[in-house]
Amino acid sequence: MADMTDDAWREKVMMLEGGCFCGAVQYRMAGPPIYVNCCHCRDCQTLTGSAFALNAMIERDRVTVLQGDPAPDKEGGMRCPACGVLLWGFHPLFGDRILFLRAGTLDESERLKPDAHFFVRSKHPWVTLAGDIPAFDTLPVDERLFSVAQQERVESAMRS
Repeated sequence: MADMTDDAWREKVMMLEGGCFCGAVQYRMAGPPIYVNCCHCRDCQTLTGSAFALNAMIERDRVTVLQGDPAPDKEGGMRCPACGVLLWGFHPLFGDRILFLRAGTLDESERLKPDAHFFVRSKHPWVTLAGDIPAFDTLPVDERLFSVAQQERVESAMRS
């Protein structure tokens, strides 16, 4: 693999699989996510039953369901119809072309590191953030979050 570019190598090694708690729904994520955020908003805390949600933003066509049939929920996400685990959701800015995969449903979720922390104003006080990861009080709107390559992936997905 010495002749492969860093991006080509990442694409090849970032083939992750995951699924719901009961195993009825299994999926594969082909390639690295566009962006990974750790969201500390109260909605994500409630939806996950935890202190935050780790979301992997990725093009819908890069996620393949291998087994089962995820069902839509009233919040606009996709869940296992048997155990109810939220597998991914959608954001109004991106429609259904980009999904926000709940990284905790990946078999090897530890391979994803957040690019940023959102809604740290409502983070639990015992959660310590790494100093090298940008943190925002709310959802950043005036910040340029994406690299040129990430922005190109978003634009390409929105055109398809």
